[in-house]
Amino acid sequence: MTLQYHLQLNNGDVGRYVLLPGDPARCARIAEFFDEPQFIAQNREFTTISGYLSGEQVSVTSTGIGCPSTAIAVEELIKIGADTFIRVGTSGGIQPGTQTGDIAIVTGAIRDEGTTRQYLPIEFPALADPEIVLTLQESALELGFPFRVGVSHSKDSFYSEIEPDRQPLSSQLTQRWQAWRAAGAICSEMEASALFILASLHGKRAGGVMTMMAENEGLPTDQDGEEQFHGDRAIRTAIEGVKRLIEKDRRTATS
Repeated sequence: MTLQYHLQLNNGDVGRYVLLPGDPARCARIAEFFDEPQFIAQNREFTTISGYLSGEQVSVTSTGIGCPSTAIAVEELIKIGADTFIRVGTSGGIQPGTQTGDIAIVTGAIRDEGTTRQYLPIEFPALADPEIVLTLQESALELGFPFRVGVSHSKDSFYSEIEPDRQPLSSQLTQRWQAWRAAGAICSEMEASALFILASLHGKRAGGVMTMMAENEGLPTDQDGEEQFHGDRAIRTAIEGVKRLIEKDRRTATS
């Protein structure tokens, strides 16, 4: 077995189904939904906990913020047997009418970042797996959570999005944001495009479910806003989605 340099993981440490939050602290919250959760490893921004759902080994690994560290995590997880990934996190809503706490189920990502250009030409789309998208929709409906389905905007700069007027390129940033909104993009975050491109390259499955902040609302400023934004809707949707994928995969394997 080869120990993965950044994740400090070996074959057998993770299941084929892996949830990917950015924040290492969110791993423990996600693992609360596992049966028999067990801490596996922590190195830099990467924390991994494994357990079981519906009798199948599953894992959660944090990626840190942004596409570069996400690409590292996904590359190394694939090397030790993971093949189904769901990004679980937070995002900024783009469409008018989005309420803080609404769920984004992502079908693809705008590659407005530099990492994936090191893998494929920019013309290649970053797409989520259709089966995962459908399964997450079924899960959100079952749980009764408000959600939108559509394209995410993956970027490199957090503050250029939420405070464009402070930046030298403010007019360009605002114009691009308006273009994403006009084209129907539903949210903005910093990891999905890397996950989707790596999954495409390696023939794996990937999807994403994220809690959204209301458009133009900025960061939460009170406890109520924090609870809505960092609540467990995205986590519960992802957990239910993995359970459904496990059952679908079992039926496919026996048919």
